[in-house]
Amino acid sequence: MQRDGASDVLDIHKKHHPQKINCSQACNRRCKESSRKNMCHRACRTCCKRCHCVPPGTYGNKQACPCYASLRTHGNRPKCP
Repeated sequence: MQRDGASDVLDIHKKHHPQKINCSQACNRRCKESSRKNMCHRACRTCCKRCHCVPPGTYGNKQACPCYASLRTHGNRPKCP
């Protein structure tokens, strides 16, 4: 099966530009039970903008978003809530 050049360009574009998500909404859901909501939102939005992903639920489930789980602070602690 032959592919035309236009579809190849579209495939490349999709691989390098992940789908945008609403980070504010995703982080509101993620941080709704946090005792330090402002800090949670700030960290979550930073992680979301870098990874284009926020794990489901309010805690854990980081295996659903490996990039989010791998980000670390300068002190080598997990950055993302």
